[in-house]
Amino acid sequence: FQAEDGIRDIGVTGVQTCALPICQWNSFRIVMVGSRVSVWLNGKAVVEHAIMENFYDRKRPIPARGPIQLQTHGGEIRWKNVFIREIAGAEANQILASHGKAGFQPIFSGKDLAGWNGSVNDYEVVDGAIRCKKGKGGVLFTEAEYGDFAFRAEVQVPSAGNNGFAIRYPGSGDAAYVAMTELQVLAEDYEAKTGSKLDPRQAYGGAYGMAPAHQGYQRPNGEWNFQETYVQGSRIRTELNGFVILDADLSTITNYMANSPHPGKTRTKGHFGFAGHNDPVAFRNLSVKPL
Repeated sequence: FQAEDGIRDIGVTGVQTCALPICQWNSFRIVMVGSRVSVWLNGKAVVEHAIMENFYDRKRPIPARGPIQLQTHGGEIRWKNVFIREIAGAEANQILASHGKAGFQPIFSGKDLAGWNGSVNDYEVVDGAIRCKKGKGGVLFTEAEYGDFAFRAEVQVPSAGNNGFAIRYPGSGDAAYVAMTELQVLAEDYEAKTGSKLDPRQAYGGAYGMAPAHQGYQRPNGEWNFQETYVQGSRIRTELNGFVILDADLSTITNYMANSPHPGKTRTKGHFGFAGHNDPVAFRNLSVKPL
């Protein structure tokens, strides 16, 4: 781009240290993965993996898809050699996984279910992933227990698929109620395929029956999604494919789906796992970071 009116502040931290003199051509490289944005100006990194907020609706992430704008604020600015390349899901997952990975340790070998308890016979290892067997279910959970922790996972959801992440699970019982929560893993076409009517707190990413997550950020059925969740005290924050879809403090929840209380929501420690519901939902590249 080229600015001709002396305005060099384009709203990006560090730009003034590497922008060229007025009327010379500068080069931008911008990478958007979900709401995570990185910017290089004239070959120098000036923004790294920052969240771009939704200027028009602060309560929601930016849209999953949208137009690209070339914008000025009154001065003459020119652009040339403008190119765009869409980033496919597999590459996007690699980019997301490459940032902030310090402290995360694998909890699944990719070969067997060593280190896992519970419904071991209802899950299988397929192509380096843990997959719930079709028609089976139950909770598969880690031998280790966690208090405050973060986890990363890639998730593959088939059409109408249903599963969930068990958070601070005590080792027995219905994870949706006796654990701190079950974070929903549900296909976007679940209602259409099953004829069910969902409460918003049942959709993907929601703390089951307690807090809804923003929808519209899953990849198409059968593709791998990248999820990163932080559990600190009573607060849960989830990014799905680079978008913050849930940021909730469960201690403030007083309104429950179907008026069914969740006695486990105050749990401060427990196992991590999966709450299967008869569908071949798969998980891979699993890692946990104690906080």
